[in-house]
Amino acid sequence: MNQKTLIKGKVHYVGVNDRNKHLFEGMWPLPYGVSYNSYLIDDDIVALVDTVDACFFETYLRKIRCIIGDRPIQYLIINHMEPDHSGSIRLIKQHYPDIVIVGNKQTFGMIEGYYGVTGDRYEVKDESMLDLGHHKLKFYLTPMVHWPETMMTFDETDGILFAGDAFGCFGTLDGGFLDTRINLDKYWEEMVRYYSNIVGKYGNPVQKALAKLGHLPITTICSTHGPVWTENIARVVGVYDRLSRYEAEEGVVIAYGSMYGNTEQMAEAIAAELSAQGIKNIVMHNVSKSNPSYILKDIFKYRGLIVGSPTYSNQIYPEVDSLLSKILVREVKGRYLGWFGSFTWAGAAVKRIAEFAEKSKLEIVGDPVEMKQAMKEITYEQCENLARAMADRLKKDRK
Repeated sequence: MNQKTLIKGKVHYVGVNDRNKHLFEGMWPLPYGVSYNSYLIDDDIVALVDTVDACFFETYLRKIRCIIGDRPIQYLIINHMEPDHSGSIRLIKQHYPDIVIVGNKQTFGMIEGYYGVTGDRYEVKDESMLDLGHHKLKFYLTPMVHWPETMMTFDETDGILFAGDAFGCFGTLDGGFLDTRINLDKYWEEMVRYYSNIVGKYGNPVQKALAKLGHLPITTICSTHGPVWTENIARVVGVYDRLSRYEAEEGVVIAYGSMYGNTEQMAEAIAAELSAQGIKNIVMHNVSKSNPSYILKDIFKYRGLIVGSPTYSNQIYPEVDSLLSKILVREVKGRYLGWFGSFTWAGAAVKRIAEFAEKSKLEIVGDPVEMKQAMKEITYEQCENLARAMADRLKKDRK
């Protein structure tokens, strides 16, 4: 089994797959499941890097013991305290009572708060070292990627970066865990979705972390979710770099709500004109059908955003309102924004979206379109004008 779990040197993969959970963080769909990755360094001094969700502890413990048998684990390194990675700390402590927990000042307060675990600890600061024998570990604090205690552990011996949630993605690891042994097709889109859903707000901290780690001779990235990256490191880092700088491709996301199809007709008219103007990447999301997870992913991918909503009880349609709130939380930058709306007897949606536009500080493109009751020729014309304004703005970036 050891060769099946070996990454390189004396480092082994001991993570688990969750194929049962429907929603990550209770919000984000998991059509391909998710992995919780943990790593065992079977050196002169044995160290475990992060743990797994407590629901999988028996499987997890078996994997560990298949590698080290009855040998003790001297150190448990905690890069990130979210419960999907720290959930087995108390159970590990029960099986290895003399284990020393390695973390930073922020880590230990969370361990006590979540699990009531105290005992021997090794507190690290930025660029602290830990010698395991063959492997020499160096710690880098990376706060707010994406919790305040997050850090990364770099194995200077073999160039392995234990990255916490950074460079992670949704999706179980089916059979193999190394990027060289699995089909990676599903992971690239799931990486964008993971970043936009989980890390999206923290672009500046991610950029600071990339700058801090940029000089390291990284040969392998061991994230806490998704494949172990060896041959695709440049692409993976590039994805996180682009997303954290809020770079985007040419294209437009049209996200709209519609109760009886009238607002949807406005969206269709806008999309048709965008296509006629040469915009190929047009993604339409009916917010009543599309989970916000996928809408956010596309907003992070494409530069244009057009939002539409009917008036609902003198407010924005609730699902549209929820989406706008999620966009504000992520502090999305560098997008071009247009909007449209409809009403029957008293208009409010267009006004409310304008309030979102002001808060978002996104670049406003075109004139908002407001429709009373149903489509008319003037409405088609206004929708087409909005689409042309968005297309013209996008085309300026081609030059």
